[in-house]
Amino acid sequence: MKKILVLCTGNSCRSQIAEGYLRYFAGDKAEVYSAGVETHGVNPRAIATMAEDGIDISAHTSNNVTEYRDIPFDFVITVCDNAKERCPFFPTTAQRFHENFPDPAKATGSEEEIMQHFRTVRQLIKDYTQSFVATHL
Repeated sequence: MKKILVLCTGNSCRSQIAEGYLRYFAGDKAEVYSAGVETHGVNPRAIATMAEDGIDISAHTSNNVTEYRDIPFDFVITVCDNAKERCPFFPTTAQRFHENFPDPAKATGSEEEIMQHFRTVRQLIKDYTQSFVATHL
C-alpha cells in the first residue's frame, strides 16, 4: 500500500480537501495523510464544501509536518507554493509533486461568493487528485 502526504501552509483547506479526495479515489490502494508547515485547524467552509460533494472530512485534524517525520512516504504532494518553499527537510525517498491551488480561505465577499470560491478550488483539487490516483496508483 502506498503512503501519500499532502502538504499545505496551515493544513486547514487545500490539503484537507486533497486528503479527502485522495482517500476517496485511492480506496484501499493508499494511506493518505495531510499536514501543514503550521497548523490552523480544519476550516469549517472546507468541511461544508466537501460535504456538498458527499465527502465527510469533519473528523480530520490539522497536523504539523514534523509529526510524520518517521513515515516512509511514497509520494509527497505540496498544494501551495508557500508549503513547497517552507517545508522542512526530512529524509525521504518519496516522489515529490507540486500543484499551486488558490487559497480559498483568502476569498472575500458575501458568504455565497466565498463559498463559490471554495467550490471552484474544490473542483480543481478534485480533478487533480482523481488524475493523480489514476496515473500513480
